[in-house]
Amino acid sequence: MFKIVSKEALNPTVCKMVIEAPLIAKKAEPGQFIIVRANEDSERIPLTVADYDRTAGTVTIIFQIVGGSTMELDTLKAGECVHDFVGPLGVASHVEGLKKVAVVGGGVGCAIAYPIAKKLHALGCEVHSIVGFRNKDLVILEDEFKAASNKLVMMTDDGSHGEKGLVTAALEQLINEGNQYDEVIAIGPLIMMKFVCGVTKKYGVKTVVSMNPIMIDGTGMCGGCRLTVGGETKFACVDGPDFDGHLVDFDEAMHRGTMYKEFEAHAREASCNLLNKEVK
Repeated sequence: MFKIVSKEALNPTVCKMVIEAPLIAKKAEPGQFIIVRANEDSERIPLTVADYDRTAGTVTIIFQIVGGSTMELDTLKAGECVHDFVGPLGVASHVEGLKKVAVVGGGVGCAIAYPIAKKLHALGCEVHSIVGFRNKDLVILEDEFKAASNKLVMMTDDGSHGEKGLVTAALEQLINEGNQYDEVIAIGPLIMMKFVCGVTKKYGVKTVVSMNPIMIDGTGMCGGCRLTVGGETKFACVDGPDFDGHLVDFDEAMHRGTMYKEFEAHAREASCNLLNKEVK
């Protein structure tokens, strides 16, 4: 059992939890993930490590409440415990040796982008962060990105916060202004990462994306998280989650991501009904 040290709502659908897990905190690096189960009979949920404190022995996770399992996780309060908290899993992001990087985050993907920006900044890399949201009510981690970035560009689709437009437009503007990046790191919705890669390919800029497809066991045995990268089958849980964005078959990944939507809808409805009964 792993104690929830603190819990905070970052916006109406995104929650941050700090979990007491000293052994994981000791080894965790940006880009890696954990698998959590809220209760003994809960579904396994893969969540990227959003932050860690080796001294305090804590690991931070940030999750969007979108389905039955995340709704169940959200019912737990500070002081209570999650049943399982396994990790760190996956390959840590490669950040050594980079001198100037653009980190592009979209929506809740910013929770994955932030620890990478933070680590790069701590290593002395010049970090330009571009983060985008649909509107101001969904913005998360703005202060954290400011502290970890030499330059921060905030974008919203409707212009209600920061600049109006898409992260791709902001990235292309920075490149056209003469910024020469060793690497662009893009993390967010698949469609966003696909179009970021379209921009960077045009300018010949190496681009790394974080792929977080459906995962089950997290050890490469089930094959649920398979992707096609450069014409080869890769497993995000053991080969990634970071991959060369110019080699990822995004169309295939997006198609696979829609396969379980009907099942997810039923699970969400069942969880809603169960939670409503418990409240009554």
